[in-house]
Amino acid sequence: MARINRTFVLTLLIAASSIFLLFQLFNYRQYSSKNGLNTLSDKGYLSGKEAHWHLLKKFLGLVHKFKLPVFLVDTASLKLLSPDAVLYRDSQLKEPRCSFLCTHRDFTTFALLGNLWKYDAGLLDAAAEHGLELLEIHGKDPRLNSMDDLTAKEIPLHFLFRFNSRLVHVVVLYERSGKYLWHGPLRLKGSMERTFAPFTKLDFGRHAGAYDRPELIQTTLDGLDVRIPKNYTRFLQEHSSSHFLECRCREAKAFYQLYPEDTSTEAMDFRMRAKSLLHLASKVLSVLGVPFWLSSGTCLGWYRQCNIIPYSKDVDLGIWIKDYRNDITPAFQKAGLPLKHKFGKVEDSLELSFQGNNVKLDIFFFYDEGDVVWNGGTQAKSGRKFKYVFPRFNLCWTELMELKVRVPCETEDYVMANYGPNWNVPVKTWDWKTSPFNVQENGVWPVREWDDVIQVY
Repeated sequence: MARINRTFVLTLLIAASSIFLLFQLFNYRQYSSKNGLNTLSDKGYLSGKEAHWHLLKKFLGLVHKFKLPVFLVDTASLKLLSPDAVLYRDSQLKEPRCSFLCTHRDFTTFALLGNLWKYDAGLLDAAAEHGLELLEIHGKDPRLNSMDDLTAKEIPLHFLFRFNSRLVHVVVLYERSGKYLWHGPLRLKGSMERTFAPFTKLDFGRHAGAYDRPELIQTTLDGLDVRIPKNYTRFLQEHSSSHFLECRCREAKAFYQLYPEDTSTEAMDFRMRAKSLLHLASKVLSVLGVPFWLSSGTCLGWYRQCNIIPYSKDVDLGIWIKDYRNDITPAFQKAGLPLKHKFGKVEDSLELSFQGNNVKLDIFFFYDEGDVVWNGGTQAKSGRKFKYVFPRFNLCWTELMELKVRVPCETEDYVMANYGPNWNVPVKTWDWKTSPFNVQENGVWPVREWDDVIQVY
């Protein structure tokens, strides 16, 4: 009996020890996978970086097979680059040394130029043959979305390739009519696996984004041939402020049902001249490196009806006063836009107005004042000063008249501050001194300063 008890106890101990060891092994693999220490492959255990390098090699094999026009946009990897790193081709290394493509994260991001690639359903099967799981994210094509047709077809927006909890994220960039690149948001639908990837940590997808088309160069990083933006520093800067807002076509259509669009020859002619002026102003300010956004009536027109308001008779832009440059006026004059008036001074209520082709260009400079920002106005005949107060805002990209331009991200707050709660109702009679919802009296310019702060040409 004692022998049986000893045997039974020994068996229990062995079984318990085996279960404990299996449990420890399971926990270690889970921890290792989560923290990038190691992962299991067909050849045994690989270090985290080696495992990620092999994933990238598999992915780039697919890229070669399907001729995918991809380039590296991973922000963590691009931040590690230097001119020397880009020039140094390490493809002859016998062993991979993943220094740039393998970062502290379990994913690497590439961009795919959608206009240069025709979708191939065989990608899913090919990925599986390489041992990769593939999740495709589709969404509506905004290029086909208009007030005439609100049922745009769906296009691929994001691809996620997974191997042993590691990920390659491919964001698809499409060229828009404003000759810039756009990507859509990453939105999971229905029964899509929410744990497939660390979605909240990905560089791209929290919102739509817009970029200038970068010049690409071929290089070798960590023994793998990849393409990267030639000016990767600029691309990183663009990424930090890439948030893109679509024109609200559905709301614009509803607006025009209430207030039919003016399609008269005069209105159409004004819109074309305003478009030309907006493009020219954008070119001048871009050359100077001065960021601007749509303001006042031009911003209202974009937000309310996806167009220029034909009875506004001008184009309105906003610029932060910190971005003011002395050569702004000469640059516009050189471009064929004479100065119409200059009110205020850099320290207070600066405003510039240029004359285009029967369309006035007004540039309002904005000042930071704690919880609010404001721009100024001046009445030439009396020297009276006014200020227009707005809640603080960030800037996002959008498209108007086939041009990539900035608008306040918090557009409705911005518009409501200026035009009040009835901003969606057209008002054709407008007094800039009394009509704005946010106008305030701001004193009077001293007569001795009038020659400097009130200049009309």
